[in-house]
Amino acid sequence: MKSVEEQIALIERGAVDFHSREDLVKKLTRSLETGKPLTIKAGFDPTAPDLHLGHTVLIQKLRHFQVLGHDVNFLIGDFTGLIGDPTGKSETRPPLTPDDVRRNAETYKEQVFKILDPEKTKVVFNSTWLGQLSSYDMIRLASELTVARMLERDDFKKRFESNRPISIHEFLYPLIQGYDSVAMEADVELGGTDQLFNLLMGRDLQRSRGQEPQVVLTMPLLEGLDGVNKMSKSLGNYIGISESPDSIFGKVMSISDELMFRYYELLSDLSLADVQALKEKMQQGTVHPKAVKVQLAKEMVARFHSPQAADEAEQAFEQVFARHELPDDIEEVQVPQADEAIWLPKLLLDTGLVKSTSDGRRMIQQGAVTLDGVKIDDINASVPAQGSVLLKVGKRRFCRVIFS
Repeated sequence: MKSVEEQIALIERGAVDFHSREDLVKKLTRSLETGKPLTIKAGFDPTAPDLHLGHTVLIQKLRHFQVLGHDVNFLIGDFTGLIGDPTGKSETRPPLTPDDVRRNAETYKEQVFKILDPEKTKVVFNSTWLGQLSSYDMIRLASELTVARMLERDDFKKRFESNRPISIHEFLYPLIQGYDSVAMEADVELGGTDQLFNLLMGRDLQRSRGQEPQVVLTMPLLEGLDGVNKMSKSLGNYIGISESPDSIFGKVMSISDELMFRYYELLSDLSLADVQALKEKMQQGTVHPKAVKVQLAKEMVARFHSPQAADEAEQAFEQVFARHELPDDIEEVQVPQADEAIWLPKLLLDTGLVKSTSDGRRMIQQGAVTLDGVKIDDINASVPAQGSVLLKVGKRRFCRVIFS
């Protein structure tokens, strides 16, 4: 293991809150003296089948602990997922079915090993212990928290003051997450900054049961492609780790220069010293911002696919965007030939280039749609259903429509 100072330097990278740094130093010192690694915990409720780069901020930090020789526990909240984390929500989450949770959990297991070492990762499910709690145990657990304490949470407070409903089961969520730390005897728990209340609950419950309280470490919420809102699939500003190499590369290349360095800090394996050197070279004009962004994009593609895929994605990007050429692998879609022309927004929907006709109209109004290389700005435009046409939406979505 590295020295305490060296470990702290890596652990602190990108972190926001430490509760407490002093406790972490004590735990690391004891770990070095005894040779016993720390138990690190981070929980993920399988509420959706796909992970995106925002999720990997925590997973990357788990990897840091792995590199330092500690025991990493990737906790899948198959029990808490049935409740639904109320953090940051203005209304009660719709409940997931057990089938939803199981299906999503399986995809999580596949995806996290693109970052974590499977030989050094313990995947655990909190239904293992939470499913064993009796009604008496749950009531006893609920007695450890007051309504006043729960209303200290900003999201609950806002909902209460605006007369929005708060379901009783939502109050149980922080307690149950905290109980996970008791069951796992966690030394350190990681979470996003919006999870701080829940993470501190674990410290409280461990202390009340005679355990040494875990260290709480929070990581920032990664901004999405818009550079404003946190990365979210519902907002459409995300980069999914299961997306194609070309898609990941292109999306990384679309972020701003300022946001690029935040991605470097939170997601890259490049040392902070090397990141700072890149930033200084860019500011001095000795390296172009595009080259710095290409390096980041290739690192992300290589991580989730392969170095060869990263090279090919770079070549494809250059072909389409730098030399304004068409990609080699344009998808072809067969559409029935007809005497009547097809409304363009409907054709965009039928080919899968947009999610709805209203989305198609919006893209046309934004000047993001071209037909055979000509930009279309009329939302009422129609396409003759004869021969073939080349459609393009935005910078990366192409489709050749063949009417047959």
